[in-house]
Amino acid sequence: MTDFDVDSFLAQPLTARVATAGPTVRPTWYLWEDGAFWILSGPWSRLPDRVRTEPRIAMTVDVCDLATGLVRQVIARGQAAVEPFDVPRGRRKLARYLGPDESGWDPRFRAYLLDDPAERGTVWIRMEPESLRANDLSYRVNSSAVRSAG
Repeated sequence: MTDFDVDSFLAQPLTARVATAGPTVRPTWYLWEDGAFWILSGPWSRLPDRVRTEPRIAMTVDVCDLATGLVRQVIARGQAAVEPFDVPRGRRKLARYLGPDESGWDPRFRAYLLDDPAERGTVWIRMEPESLRANDLSYRVNSSAVRSAG
């Protein structure tokens, strides 16, 4: 149990770090939706092949703000699967990181929504956590230490 809203925390445009067998760790954008993490991937990445070979992954999403003392983390573990890409979910995921105005997005990101996902090889890595731990490790900032550092 935690004293912060995990769904609201995971709805923020934060970066997750995904660990796969190997071990390998990579930063990634994600979408937290329907009780699962959704990661956009494809043939440009080794992640889909790693998940097909060994589907157990772990993820962490965290923030650490030294100015305010806000320290929160969510750690999830579970079986991942490679699933077909759907454009509406892709649009929701990209809009949370890049904003709602698609015309201002870098062309690389717009292409995910315009190109045929099957032809491009775009897929989702979906992980519904078997375990999810949320920790609020926040602390009160010593205001005299902050003043002397500035």
